[in-house]
Amino acid sequence: MKNSAGRKSSKPFRQLVVITGLSGSGKGSVLKAFEDLGFYCVDNLPVGLIPKFAEICSLQSDGIERAAVVVDIREGESLSQLPAVYQQLAQRHPKPSLVFLEASDQALIRRFEETRRPHPLGRHLPVREGIRLERMLLKPMRRLADVVIDTTRMNVHELRELVQARFGGVEARKMMLISVVSFGFRFGVLPEADLVFDVRFLPNPNYLPQLKNKTGRDRAVQRYMEKYPQTREFVARVTDLLVYLLPHYIREGKSYLTIGFGCTGGRHRSVAIAERIGKALAGEGYRTKIVHRDAERQV
Repeated sequence: MKNSAGRKSSKPFRQLVVITGLSGSGKGSVLKAFEDLGFYCVDNLPVGLIPKFAEICSLQSDGIERAAVVVDIREGESLSQLPAVYQQLAQRHPKPSLVFLEASDQALIRRFEETRRPHPLGRHLPVREGIRLERMLLKPMRRLADVVIDTTRMNVHELRELVQARFGGVEARKMMLISVVSFGFRFGVLPEADLVFDVRFLPNPNYLPQLKNKTGRDRAVQRYMEKYPQTREFVARVTDLLVYLLPHYIREGKSYLTIGFGCTGGRHRSVAIAERIGKALAGEGYRTKIVHRDAERQV
């Protein structure tokens, strides 16, 4: 166990966060982020010890104020006890939070390949099969989670900032991360999106030979679309809507939001609109990340 606060505190114990989720989804990075926030952090705490750990924290009048523990598939069969243990803890004060981390199969497989480590469920088990089995075993925990974080498109720095925004206090929550993502309906709807806008009604630059091989990041495509009043009105109306909605999401405690803009191929219209609205939100003071999922796909 490691006391990450580094100083004594006269305040009572007031927060316990239980972190779990899929192998390779970033639990170690999240625990480090909690440590940076001053939490007392414990990695791979046995499930049976969580109630005792919470009790010890609560009884200390000088020391641990906030704590975070990681429990995952390394626990083996005992992990099946976590839902019952967590529900028992939820009857106590302070009520704990359960943070569940996940990512797409493709992202997890890539991370395992980069680290050249086997899946913890078995050295001889194919990684894809290990991920499938782990998802099934962790379903009860995911259903109980207060916060579910999909790290598919996040790097370590964005994940850390997300934790700081969600658990770092009122000022930190103003740092909500907004991902503005363009995509093509031809390749499937954006599954992680909180809000989706269909921009297929806008003029399509794909039909112009001089624009067909460009993307919505090119100024020529943007100028073509901006000639039409429906483009300008759509950008203005959606920007106004989002500027209205975002403070309410922040007040609710949401620490990240994914907004999707889709057109047919995800190359021209959705890209140009995502660029415009993403920059507009950044201009309003929001931390904004613009991602183009399908802009480089060959149609």
